[in-house]
Amino acid sequence: MGKPTGFMEIKRCTSQEIEPSVRIQNFNEFHHYLSRDEQSQQGARCMDCGVPFCQNGKMIQGMISGCPLNNLIPEWNDLIYHKNYQAALKRLLKTNNFPEFTSRVCPALCEKACTCSLNGEAVTVHENEYGIIETAYEAGWIQANPPKQRINKKIAVIGSGPAGLAAADQLNKRGYQVTVFERDDRIGGLLMYGIPNMKIEKSIIQRKTDIMKEEGIKFKTNAGIEDKKQATELLKNYDRIILACGSREPRDVAVPGRDAKGIYFAVDYLTGITRSLLDSQLKDHQYVDTKDKKVLIIGGGDTGNDCVASAIRLKAQSVIQLEMMPELPEIRMDSNPWPEWPKVKKTDYGQQEAIAVFGHDPRIYQTTVKEFIKDEHGKLKQAVLISLQPKLDQGKTVMIPVAGSERVIDVDLVFIAAGFTGAQKQILKAFGIHLPKQFDENNYHTDHERIYIAGDMRRGQSLVVWAIKEGREVAKAIDKDLMGYTNL
Repeated sequence: MGKPTGFMEIKRCTSQEIEPSVRIQNFNEFHHYLSRDEQSQQGARCMDCGVPFCQNGKMIQGMISGCPLNNLIPEWNDLIYHKNYQAALKRLLKTNNFPEFTSRVCPALCEKACTCSLNGEAVTVHENEYGIIETAYEAGWIQANPPKQRINKKIAVIGSGPAGLAAADQLNKRGYQVTVFERDDRIGGLLMYGIPNMKIEKSIIQRKTDIMKEEGIKFKTNAGIEDKKQATELLKNYDRIILACGSREPRDVAVPGRDAKGIYFAVDYLTGITRSLLDSQLKDHQYVDTKDKKVLIIGGGDTGNDCVASAIRLKAQSVIQLEMMPELPEIRMDSNPWPEWPKVKKTDYGQQEAIAVFGHDPRIYQTTVKEFIKDEHGKLKQAVLISLQPKLDQGKTVMIPVAGSERVIDVDLVFIAAGFTGAQKQILKAFGIHLPKQFDENNYHTDHERIYIAGDMRRGQSLVVWAIKEGREVAKAIDKDLMGYTNL
């Protein structure tokens, strides 16, 4: 703790966002980050708490508090205060394979558990992490470092999202021969195609995976595992297999008129935009065009917000976002004390942009779709909305439709961002395995002795930081299985 009074003397200061009217003109990242000197000052606000809740990473009341990766946050905060960025980098990389990803897309669980946030504003942990890793790239400290010795064991990783990449990175560092198989045309999983470019520019993913290739990891794209023949071939050629295929089965909306033309799953919409952006800067028009369209988004989470922002950039006429649950309070309730995750209203970048463009928040709370109405050609033209009210059912809150609250709105396009129900079944059938009915925090095995599972495919839809944790843990499990011990 380099400056004991830092948190009292220095105010929290974060990067400046490009104003909405300017940033919606493109799909670029939109932050102007602090200088190295300014970031170092922010590091001085860390108190090096006796109990660092920021790195605790424990479940409290069913919600995560602190960093699941157990990042050594007070240590590297102090190091950047002293401008020792190289030492800070070593401490950061000790627990996190991809700080260039998490410093952009993680919701900063660490900051919500920061002791400073109990009576003031949290330390800028998220942006300090960004400052460390981007300083390292600028200085040329991030270089390929292949293992000096190889183990005569081959590992196949199916899926190149953050869980698969983290597992591959760890096992490669140990010396295993690792091959990553990705069904899409680019590496990155949902990092590449599920999260839009303005949250993480895809060159950032390419930058890291290029280094991983130099370190000896093999990547195979357009290589989905579709049938038993392919699965058998992998089992024949590899000593262990990791399934890290994500939770990719989207939750649908089963209402009359669902078959209308103009209704899409959110990830398909976001994928089309990103692929077109990377292939042709949107010139090929191989995406769902929302220009001059009335857009309805079902789902109030991060993916729904990304759809709002994307539709605005593509010049939608209007955007409405439906949220089933009640609007959250602006500040913590007494029933939700620190260091629990704060259940408060979040107005994210997409909603900020909608307010700037349309003059109001796009969200309508406690509302869902009752029916879609088609025209004579089967094309979507309207949606029947219905209000919901919360009701306790056996200790759980359920949302019940309010009779007589129906209303009809005109709509051209609908994007369903209602989450995911689990792993897609095709690859499980190919390998002839079944997922466990109950989640076991410490078991990464499937019912096949040589096949492991990690990431969202194992634990369900979650955060990038959890996926990295899962990848690191499954790598440890395989290393111990093959070597009898692990030093990962």
